[in-house]
Amino acid sequence: MKVVYQSFEGRYSDNPRALFEAWQRERPGDEHVWFADPAHLHGFPAGTTTVPPTGPEAVAALESADLLVANTHTDMEWQKRPGAVYLQTWHGTPLKRIHHDVLWAPEGRLARLDLDVARWDLLISPNAESTPRMQRAFGFTGEVLETGYPRNDLLSSPDRDAVRARVRRELGIEDGTTAVLYAPTWRDDAYFAEGRPDMVLGLDLPGLTSALGGNHVVMLRLHYLASDRLPPQEGPAVRDVSQHPDIAELYLAADVLVTDYSSTMFDFAVTGKPLVFYTYDHARFRDEVRGFYFDLEDDAPGPVLADQGALADVLLDLPALQQSHGDAYARFAERWCHLEDGAATSRVLEWLWAS
Repeated sequence: MKVVYQSFEGRYSDNPRALFEAWQRERPGDEHVWFADPAHLHGFPAGTTTVPPTGPEAVAALESADLLVANTHTDMEWQKRPGAVYLQTWHGTPLKRIHHDVLWAPEGRLARLDLDVARWDLLISPNAESTPRMQRAFGFTGEVLETGYPRNDLLSSPDRDAVRARVRRELGIEDGTTAVLYAPTWRDDAYFAEGRPDMVLGLDLPGLTSALGGNHVVMLRLHYLASDRLPPQEGPAVRDVSQHPDIAELYLAADVLVTDYSSTMFDFAVTGKPLVFYTYDHARFRDEVRGFYFDLEDDAPGPVLADQGALADVLLDLPALQQSHGDAYARFAERWCHLEDGAATSRVLEWLWAS
């Protein structure tokens, strides 16, 4: 069997990575080919067969595949051969409206991406509540595998403590230092702005690290659509981890997550570690840019803040944060993480191998 993997347009990451690694361990005789962006080749294991994420080699790989595993749209012209299967894992529990539910999109974009949706045979859903939203937003009428996300299995793995120690060591984060993972989502209107201007980070990193003091480090993880549109973020207490292959490893390395409307919130809740929401443009994002499926302020498992000073204050007392939001966190995890038991990869592969 020939399996082709497409993750975030050429990265070794996410649900496709988890499925690939388990597949190789359990069925080593099959052929595997990855789309690999040259800028991210460093993240692929030695010996991995790769092709560029666009162009004739990519099309040839797609058209010869028995199975395509992708976590986002494969936005190019190609013909799926008879009998081939396209597994769309997607890449997040939707708080933000997606596809046809969004408030705004560039003209023609959704119609073009519908051509990709029409090729899907299977769609992974991370939880029961997301299933009908994803089906409706994508107009998908095929089979949904409600399994949880394979990428999150690492968060419940017996290896999680060793991974945490390794990643912190690689990033130069000493024991006793509080690692704050800042992982904001992208802004559609900024990304598609005419002329592709640099984007603006909504957080003053030097100001935050100064307020937090020397026993804190901020790990900046930009969305993959924004990581090449912001100048490098530097500082003695800043680690720009936007190019790190796997965000699940960063969840383990972190002591707290700061995000806005990113689906990282749902994955990070598997760890039980505190969550904080820095939503400086909440009303505009909700009412003009994308829209939400539910009210974050009502259901958030941590404080929702628009002021950076308040953000720093909260981060300086994480035990108080956990105590004040413990009940909300438990409700959030029960609602959104009920399938994240460390066995999602096995459930997906069992279905694929039995079919």
